[in-house]
Amino acid sequence: MMSIIILVGAYRYYAGLAERFGKTKWHFGLLAIGIYLGFQLLFLFSYGMYVAFTDPNSLNDNNYAGFSGINIISWLFAIGCVYGVYRILENRFIKENTQSPVLEIEEIGAEHTKNLH
Repeated sequence: MMSIIILVGAYRYYAGLAERFGKTKWHFGLLAIGIYLGFQLLFLFSYGMYVAFTDPNSLNDNNYAGFSGINIISWLFAIGCVYGVYRILENRFIKENTQSPVLEIEEIGAEHTKNLH
C-alpha cells in the first residue's frame, strides 16, 4: 500500500515538472514510476542476494507483507533516487529554457543580415 502512495506521488511530482516546462506529462509520470520500481527491484534483489550468500537459512523466514526494516529503507532510498533524477531533469530543463531564446534571437539576426547582403 505504501508503494502505491509513493508511486502516485512520484507520478504527480514529475507530471508537474513536465507541465511547468511544456513537456508531455504522462511521459515523465511513467518515467517516475519506472525509476521507482526499477530502483526497488534492484535494491531488494541485491539485498536478497546478499542475504542468500551470507545466511542461506534466513531465506526460509521471509515476511513478504508488512513493514519490515528493509522495506522502509528501500522506500527511503527509492524516494531519494526519484528526487535526485527529478533535480537533474529540472536543471536540464532550466538550462534548455535559458539557452533557447538566445539561440533563436541570434538566428533571427543572422537571417536578417543575410538578406541585406
